Amino acid sequence: MENMENITLLSMHAAYGSALALLVLAAVFRRALAAGKMQGSPPAIPVGKVDVWPYQNLDLVAFAGIIGVFYLLALGNSVAGEAKENPVVTANGVIFSIGFQVFMAGVAITVVYTRVKPIHWLGLAWKKWPWVILIAPMTVVLMWAVFAGLYEFGYMDLMDRLGVDKVQDTVTLFQEEKNVAVLVLMAIAAAVVAPVCEEIVFRGYLYPVAKKFSGPWVAALGTALIFSAAHGSLAALLPLFVFGLVLVALYEFTGSIWASMAVHFLFNSATVGTQLYARYGDQSLTVGQ
Repeated sequence: MENMENITLLSMHAAYGSALALLVLAAVFRRALAAGKMQGSPPAIPVGKVDVWPYQNLDLVAFAGIIGVFYLLALGNSVAGEAKENPVVTANGVIFSIGFQVFMAGVAITVVYTRVKPIHWLGLAWKKWPWVILIAPMTVVLMWAVFAGLYEFGYMDLMDRLGVDKVQDTVTLFQEEKNVAVLVLMAIAAAVVAPVCEEIVFRGYLYPVAKKFSGPWVAALGTALIFSAAHGSLAALLPLFVFGLVLVALYEFTGSIWASMAVHFLFNSATVGTQLYARYGDQSLTVGQ
């Protein structure tokens, strides 16, 4: 147990540290490059459909603050989860988690609201929104294929050798929780609140701020790593990193948060539904059985 806790904590430290180092180094490099350009040189060609013009130097403070909160929360959840073989969750605890996510999304909206309204900031007026009906299931199937590939290449075996839990605490709770009210609240939190609030915070705010100062490619890598580390699970770190990259790509290619929200919603809903079906339908979730 102690070894598992140490590895998980070390991984969280490394993930956040690597992401921040990558973002800072890229920002410094870009600034030095811009300073060395001749006056009157043409501006760089914009990449993607996510605008960066609303963001200012002051956003770096909000960026650091939001990341710091998620960092402390991830570490706290990691320590608490590894310290207990059977994590206990109450209805009040789930309600607090929902409130926290709504609060963080509200902070992001408040910071940007005076400069640009959400309908323009998040691309809420996307005229091609019906495409999500096709984009969401195709992307979720793609992610399942990626996760199956990781399994086949021995990713879960590696977690076993490291002595790390292969299943997130949330999944375990869906399998074992007996309080119906808690199960309903957890389902709402996972399938509705998380897709909306996490997309506003991570893709809607953190990503474009990072893109403004560090460039699109580094911003995608850095914020995807922060997104995965924020869940506080070593076993989920790589799969959620890939998922975070896919969500950023969807946001950039469409210019609308609706696309990433729809995929996030369907992915989480399918996970919740599968866990509940496995539990009440007496089905095994073990791959290969």
